[in-house]
Amino acid sequence: MMTVQRANADLFEALYQNFPDGIAVLDLASRFLSANPAYLAMTGFSSTALLQTSCLDLTAPEDKKRAEAALALVRREGYVRDFEKTCIVEDGQRIQVSMSLTLMPDRQQILVVTKNVTEKTRFHPATQRQVTHDVLTGLPNRVLLHDRLTRAIVRAQRQQGLLAVCAIDLDKFKPINQRWGSYVGDRILLEIARRLQIVTRDDDTVARLGGDEFVLLLGNLSGQDALFTALDSLLQILSQPFHTEDKIIELSASIGCALYPVHDDDTDLLLRHADQAMYQAKQQGRNQYKMFDVSHDAALQHTHQLVKQVGQALHAGELVLFYQPKVNMRTGEVFGLEALLRWQHPSKGMIPPLDFLPQIEQTDLIVDIGEWVIEQALQQIAVWQAAGKDWSVSVNIAARHFQRADFLLRLQTMLASCPKSVHERLEIELLESVALGDIEQVNQQIRAIQVLGVSFSLDDFGTGYSSLSYLKHLPTETIKIDRTFVRDILEDKNDLALIEAIIGMGRAFNRKLVAEGVETVAHGVLLIRLGCELAQGYGISKPMPATQVLDWAVHYQVDPLWQKWADVRWEISDFPLVLAQYDYIEWVNRLLVFVDARQIPEDHAEIDNEYRCRFGQWYGAQRNVLYRQLPEFAAIGEVHHQVHDCAKQLVDAVTQQDERVIRAQRKRLLTLKSRLLVLLEALQFSLRSACSQCDRLSAQTS
Repeated sequence: MMTVQRANADLFEALYQNFPDGIAVLDLASRFLSANPAYLAMTGFSSTALLQTSCLDLTAPEDKKRAEAALALVRREGYVRDFEKTCIVEDGQRIQVSMSLTLMPDRQQILVVTKNVTEKTRFHPATQRQVTHDVLTGLPNRVLLHDRLTRAIVRAQRQQGLLAVCAIDLDKFKPINQRWGSYVGDRILLEIARRLQIVTRDDDTVARLGGDEFVLLLGNLSGQDALFTALDSLLQILSQPFHTEDKIIELSASIGCALYPVHDDDTDLLLRHADQAMYQAKQQGRNQYKMFDVSHDAALQHTHQLVKQVGQALHAGELVLFYQPKVNMRTGEVFGLEALLRWQHPSKGMIPPLDFLPQIEQTDLIVDIGEWVIEQALQQIAVWQAAGKDWSVSVNIAARHFQRADFLLRLQTMLASCPKSVHERLEIELLESVALGDIEQVNQQIRAIQVLGVSFSLDDFGTGYSSLSYLKHLPTETIKIDRTFVRDILEDKNDLALIEAIIGMGRAFNRKLVAEGVETVAHGVLLIRLGCELAQGYGISKPMPATQVLDWAVHYQVDPLWQKWADVRWEISDFPLVLAQYDYIEWVNRLLVFVDARQIPEDHAEIDNEYRCRFGQWYGAQRNVLYRQLPEFAAIGEVHHQVHDCAKQLVDAVTQQDERVIRAQRKRLLTLKSRLLVLLEALQFSLRSACSQCDRLSAQTS
């Protein structure tokens, strides 16, 4: 046996040393472990020099991604046959090689057999063209583009001209390819190539780098105005509908530009800078062009560094979740909590999410963070259930994460280790931007996840461009009213009207409503009066560590003012009263601005006649409706009369420059304002309490 093994080893060694083709042995990281004489002769490296490098180091830049993919495939499948690439040898020359790669039986080494096919490709024009041109469109590929760009820079230097490198990426091409198939996608790419060639000159270059990525080299430009004209033409022709088969498909493109010699004189940097500008165009709304901005590049460098640091923080256990309670303001019940991310930095202390999350959401790191958040939330739900608290926990999932093809599968894996009672208390919060790609696909994914027991809420509702459409098509159980609307409802009549409209839409679509940003008791009172009783915000509780939640819940008590309004029924007919209240506040504040500036208001009619101001108009119109039965209504009329009397005296005092009277009447006006606001609230409370009591009596008698 030993003799046979020895003979086989000797035979392999003889073949290895004398085989005419190059043979090399790599480790799994593609580093050279050994090479036969033919391989050393082919590449020009000594054995010592070769062992200090890797197979990827010898690969031309334009082929590195393909080579990495081939190595990954051989590690997974065991072999790759006839893989061709450009190899950079010891003297810097390029040769074309064909390689076969085999995973050794120990699965720790890769055997590579390499042939030099440079001469073969040199004398076969069709093969040579495949090396330099895109197979589908026939346009120059990355290899030829690099050569053309180098030549264009030399020409621009000689002519002292302006050269533009334009990176073009189609907007929302992936959903079209997924929906209609690669045949339609290829037809569109061919049409794109044709249109780009139509609008460019003979000495310009149109290249395709792969997928829906194209590059234009526009040389000999007279100035940036000429470039902008050309880019406008590009956007126009690329946004024209595509007719393929029996379909009409709408598309657009995002374009990023870098200029030589304005931005750089290095080919790789010019392409990278154009690519950065293109992504900026996408982030700012698509269907536009952006010029490379040095300050933006610095921001990207900062983002890159931040992403690296946050990734390290995730693995080091520095990311933590805080929880903000959500309560029913009528009953005082805590029905759930929102999990909010924080970064507990070892030297900088607690870093809020807005200082790092917006940059992270544009990278794949947000996927790792999102999965970590889900796992932490599931564990916390189980802990609280064991303590007798059946609270839901909502987690924010970024669009980039949710739109991944494997999101559902990976979520199923995480849920597999949890009982169903935990699944049913997990809620995923999504922004409207999650539906910017394919709303039907998002709809299907939401429904598939809901089957698992997980619920959904539409976060920051009202801030997007198509809220009503998304509310119709996205089957989320809850909508969250954005804090930017809630924050100003005590002072801004427009925000108040928006809140009322959102509440109406939520009811129409049978959605649960949660108001974010309830900062004060007064915010809560007004939301209850408008018919929204579920809320979260600093007026209820700040976000807190999980360890503090149970103790907080034991001591939490709903505010007495909220309890006062708990049984009061809201009617849409009361909304004009709330708007009238805002008109009154605005009228008084506007008058005080004139008084404090020692100016006289131009319109005296609103002061002289108490029924000419907007609040007076409302009051006069209510004399024959339900409000007139209540004593508060008459009291409001008396205080309103006093307000106008005070306003007249203020105007007279300003005219006579009587500072003593101005101060006295200003103080009186503020007192009357507060009294009238109390009466307005009491008016609605009295009416609705009476109505609610009547309803209860009617229900009992029936």
